[in-house]
Amino acid sequence: MRRSAVLVLLATLTGCGDTPPPRLVPPPAGADWRHAATPADRARLRSWRATWQRALADARRTAPAEIAAQGALFEPARGLDQPVPPVGQYACRVFKLGARRPGARDYVDYPPFACRVASDAAGTLRLEKLSGSQRPVGVIYQDNGLRAVFLGTLMLGDETRPFAYGRQPARDLAAWLERIGPARWRLMLPQPAFESLLDVVELVPAG
Repeated sequence: MRRSAVLVLLATLTGCGDTPPPRLVPPPAGADWRHAATPADRARLRSWRATWQRALADARRTAPAEIAAQGALFEPARGLDQPVPPVGQYACRVFKLGARRPGARDYVDYPPFACRVASDAAGTLRLEKLSGSQRPVGVIYQDNGLRAVFLGTLMLGDETRPFAYGRQPARDLAAWLERIGPARWRLMLPQPAFESLLDVVELVPAG
């Protein structure tokens, strides 16, 4: 995202003076994501396929070669077993498909950023994007043998603490998490609040 856009989002969303947002409180390990997700996020996850089809069609019209080059990343029915990535450092690359407003680009990709999957003492898994102007941070929940769910919030600019999930709806993030290769995962975020119809984040081990 361009710097000016980040500044606008910060001015619009923080709106709390100098009071830092509360820390994201992780749920117990093994918690059911359906109990944690907001109604809006449950709806976004339910409608992911329609969102995917529309966003991918828009992106293919403007960037067919780029879409084809990513192979399984943009194929909807490619989930494999073991959908949760192991604890460790990752390179994550963000792809934005479909524009939310006229005149915006239907396909945008970014260079890799640093990400991390970590586990706390209770066994709760957290996924964090460590660099860049937009940094998702949140919790990974198991759904079934072929996919997991990520629920979290979006940190912007130079913020150092995330908002609590559910406190700022425009910051809330919900995604399906799948493994699509021997050491390749993807997050699929339908209907994010800004810019795109669908965000796809590729995760591969760093190094």
